[in-house]
Amino acid sequence: MSIDESRCIGCGRCVSVCPSDTLVMEAGKAKVAGPYSLGCGHCVAVCPEDAIEVNYVDHDALAFESFQCEDRYVKPGEYDVAGLVALMKSRRSSRDFGPEEVPLAVLNDLVRIGTTAPSGTNSQLWTFTVIPDRESVRAFGGRVGRFFEGLNRMAENPVARGWSKVFMKDMLGQYYREYYESVKEGIRQFREEGRDRLFFNAPAVILVGSEKGASCPAEDALLATQNILLAAHAMGLGTCLIGFAVEAMKNDKGIKEFVGIPRKEPVYSVIAIGHAREKYLKPGGRRKLTPRYFTAK
Repeated sequence: MSIDESRCIGCGRCVSVCPSDTLVMEAGKAKVAGPYSLGCGHCVAVCPEDAIEVNYVDHDALAFESFQCEDRYVKPGEYDVAGLVALMKSRRSSRDFGPEEVPLAVLNDLVRIGTTAPSGTNSQLWTFTVIPDRESVRAFGGRVGRFFEGLNRMAENPVARGWSKVFMKDMLGQYYREYYESVKEGIRQFREEGRDRLFFNAPAVILVGSEKGASCPAEDALLATQNILLAAHAMGLGTCLIGFAVEAMKNDKGIKEFVGIPRKEPVYSVIAIGHAREKYLKPGGRRKLTPRYFTAK
């Protein structure tokens, strides 16, 4: 980062918000003294004179293509919380997508919106892989289906299930009891009828992963994912998280290579995106929740 001394008025606000003690006050001016910066931009956001520049930031990273966005800070308490909660309550998982494609500009904007999420130590090491058309989604789904065909063949073998019970905490047996039949039927429908029980005919998919080095990569990716889900709903699109695809890529690195993802790069969410055919009339409910409290008195 750099500080323009001619603009700095010595208010000290940047020093007080710096989480890594990178800035200090010297002779009435803010100075860069520490060897390390999170690149969070708190100092830029709090400076009243625009005296600070953080070179880590790409000023075009949040330049959206499909809509206009005000470049302003929404202060705490300034936004309509009731409207925000209504959006959250109204988002639902869609499992019936129409054939209309999602423009690439919209998919790119959803990725950019994902990056507005927080990340551990501001690493921002999430990755986004966009599958932008139905043909490519079907090819991806075919590779995922091949993995589960192999898994089903293994689960059919009682000897393999026995070994799993002894050495793998019965993981294969649990899969056989809970998912084998439904997966078998889904594969049959895909092969014989062309019915897509995996992506529900979604015309696009976004995969969210993380590069090596993030302090909490799974959390970072899932926070970005939630941003994408809510933004897609606000744009008039439906979404659905496809956990089967995540599990397949976790166990078959060749699927990741097939879509251009390095073998060692983990994928934490797979989002099917498209124009939902469902027409819901009211938000969904939730199970009763009893929070746990701790007080040190």
